[in-house]
Amino acid sequence: MNIKSATFVKGAVGTNDIFEDGTPQIVFIGRSNVGKSSIINSLTNQKSLAKTSSTPGRTQQINIFLVNKAFYLVDLPGYGFAKAPEAVRQQIQKMINWYLFESNYNFKKIVLIIDAKVGPTSDDIRMCNRLEKAGKDIVVVANKIDKIKKSVYEKQIQEIKDIFHTYKVIPCSAEKKIGVGELAEEFLR
Repeated sequence: MNIKSATFVKGAVGTNDIFEDGTPQIVFIGRSNVGKSSIINSLTNQKSLAKTSSTPGRTQQINIFLVNKAFYLVDLPGYGFAKAPEAVRQQIQKMINWYLFESNYNFKKIVLIIDAKVGPTSDDIRMCNRLEKAGKDIVVVANKIDKIKKSVYEKQIQEIKDIFHTYKVIPCSAEKKIGVGELAEEFLR
């Protein structure tokens, strides 16, 4: 798939007409600081379309990007650790739960992003199980493969594939644009 255009549409924190306009939604979810925004930027060939930060928990709303005037890329806040007050973290978690599991919005695909070097955390596995139970179409992206030592790369990727054995796992590096094309092709399925 060739991405020709991508624009930021809006940030939402709850019910919004944009979610119900019939445009397919491809949702990016993962723990804080796993590189969701970086992958969106890499996919769209724009360095600062989605705001990136080294501070976990910087994204605190649902950010919506219109791609090729055909579908939305939806960047959700990260789950897990965030440098934010407890009340803010709880509000973010409620928003994620509402959007993914209570809203009844129709998602074309859920892109679950994990840190390939760290491997799946208990939060990642819990999220995957919840998405699976809700019947969502999931693809797993193992991001930051460029941070894995070559001597352990194959073993690490195989362990990730074994854990998420029922889903396609795409090894990826947003920084080096590895796996980005393969991920874009998943949007056509």
